[in-house]
Amino acid sequence: MKALWSSIQGDPIFMRRVNGWLTLFWIAMIPISLLTHWVNSVVYVSALSLWALVSGHWSAWQAARVEVKQEEEANLRAAEDLPGAVVKEVINKTTLEEAP
Repeated sequence: MKALWSSIQGDPIFMRRVNGWLTLFWIAMIPISLLTHWVNSVVYVSALSLWALVSGHWSAWQAARVEVKQEEEANLRAAEDLPGAVVKEVINKTTLEEAP
């Protein structure tokens, strides 16, 4: 179960689809909630508030995970170009002069 959960969270296409469908679901729930007078129910509003808290924190957590991943990839790219950095440093510290 843990492996399934981590594979789901690691798949950005799946997460985008899930969040897209949940967005459409909650948009559709607005008129339904108004027509059925669920918005007058304390239980419904409490559940909706809890969902808003969970989804807000979840999206902030996902954004933080993306930032960490981007930083790790940037550090890897910087470390991979070590030979190029050495060549640039050698070129900067050497000069060409005419032989006597």
